Amino acid sequence: MTRTVVKGSFENSLKRFKQQVAKSGTLSEKKKREHFSKPGVLRREAKKNAIINSRKQNRKNRNYD
Repeated sequence: MTRTVVKGSFENSLKRFKQQVAKSGTLSEKKKREHFSKPGVLRREAKKNAIINSRKQNRKNRNYD
């Protein structure tokens, strides 16, 4: 599908396209499906990410106290 740029420049259109693709999660879904991961590995990764995110939240909340 081709589209022509009517308003703005090509750079702005490319930026808008990249934002839409990132928002829809297309690329992250593709990367996730490239290789098979065992369920245990997925659980470990999820747990690790949860710990990292909770530490970030604690750091963020500690600065506001």
